[in-house]
Amino acid sequence: MPVKSSTGALRAPRTSRARSRAALALAVGALAAGAAAGAGPAAAQPAAAPARPQAAPAPAADCSAAYRIERKLASGTTWRMCWHYESKAGLVLEDISYQPPGETRPIKVLTSAKLAQIHVPYDDGNVEYDDLTGYDFGKGLMDLAPGECPGGTIKTVRVPDAWDPQDADVKGLCTTTRARGHAYRMQGDSAAKVYQAQGKDLLVYTVNQVGWYEYITEWRFQDDGTITTNVGATGSLSPVDYDAGDGRGWPLGKGAEAYATSHSHNVFWRLNFALDGSSKTKIEQYDSKVSPPARGQEAPTNKTTRTRITKELAGDAKNMRWWRVVSGTGKNKDGHPRSYELVPGATTKYPGRSYTKHDVYFTQYAKCEQYASNNPGNCGAGHGRSVDKWVDGQTLTHPVVWMNIGFHHVARDEDQQPMPVHWQGFSLAPRDVTAMNPLTPKELADQNGRPRDGS
Repeated sequence: MPVKSSTGALRAPRTSRARSRAALALAVGALAAGAAAGAGPAAAQPAAAPARPQAAPAPAADCSAAYRIERKLASGTTWRMCWHYESKAGLVLEDISYQPPGETRPIKVLTSAKLAQIHVPYDDGNVEYDDLTGYDFGKGLMDLAPGECPGGTIKTVRVPDAWDPQDADVKGLCTTTRARGHAYRMQGDSAAKVYQAQGKDLLVYTVNQVGWYEYITEWRFQDDGTITTNVGATGSLSPVDYDAGDGRGWPLGKGAEAYATSHSHNVFWRLNFALDGSSKTKIEQYDSKVSPPARGQEAPTNKTTRTRITKELAGDAKNMRWWRVVSGTGKNKDGHPRSYELVPGATTKYPGRSYTKHDVYFTQYAKCEQYASNNPGNCGAGHGRSVDKWVDGQTLTHPVVWMNIGFHHVARDEDQQPMPVHWQGFSLAPRDVTAMNPLTPKELADQNGRPRDGS
């Protein structure tokens, strides 16, 4: 059964890898069936001194103030969204919109965005875990200290079906801003003027504990329209798993007696797009092929081909391949369809399970399809329980995007103690969402398209 941590919250016991997971599973089974969705804040708790509040325009998201996140960054870009909290997925963001300077109304981007699984198989083949659906990831929400949310606000979240109903309110959701360095720099061929800007992000994050691991789930909303999400694994290596003396681990501590068992973290996200407020988005795949120089040419040639993805697809990343999600209804001021490009981060694809063999999935929307593996949704008899089984030839009229980013964790001496964060994630990069760089300075606002004569 779960035990109390030093903070008073109920956590899984840390006796052994197998026993702690089994005990946690029994505790889950003793609770009422089904995960409550839609739980939210009990109160908002200030962290360190928050930034001076700014006047906010009417929210685009349809939710009460307690469930709303809205931030106008220094550049003038405003991000708006709603949130709720689930016992399996943890933080769920909804009705996400982006309004850069020069746009008179918010641009809807996503209906919902959330984690869809953390699959953890160990190299020795003895165990594998589905941390969201098998061990109720969301119930492990941890309290955040004020210093973890500098300049921001820590919201108190009511955790559905908490291990201890008397301890269901957790100060666990941070919203703040972070500097990210140069947004752009341009000097050109003259030293008379340097155009540069320092970028700012809205950062939204939680920390969830599963066994010995603590997962930081963060969403970064940049002032140029980019959305980046990462999961960072930290906490501790399981101290009872120093038994991989068969070449499936790494020696830690003095000598070569204790070998920490290697394992993988395969993280999935589920993205339900609604560009310009419509779910009727389109998927396009681009592939480039480089050929040797033809006779009389100085350099190789590169031809890029677009493929419209009209039916469900299990996609594999390749060199010079990329995908974008295209609005079916909206265009920017230049008349180009708005879209977001999928930009995967570093990944190690795990071939051991059918659902981890592909990098991205595009499936037709089905309400019951919520988790990439061990999906608990009541989809009916014969309906598969993992995302690969849902790619069955349906026409994409309302595509859902599933991203899979893997990490093979071969431990090292530096992993103890505590373990440094190792990150895995991806970005959504705006492609033609606005007619120009949304942070373009006024002096350059007329430089759109073909350069002017004499410039």
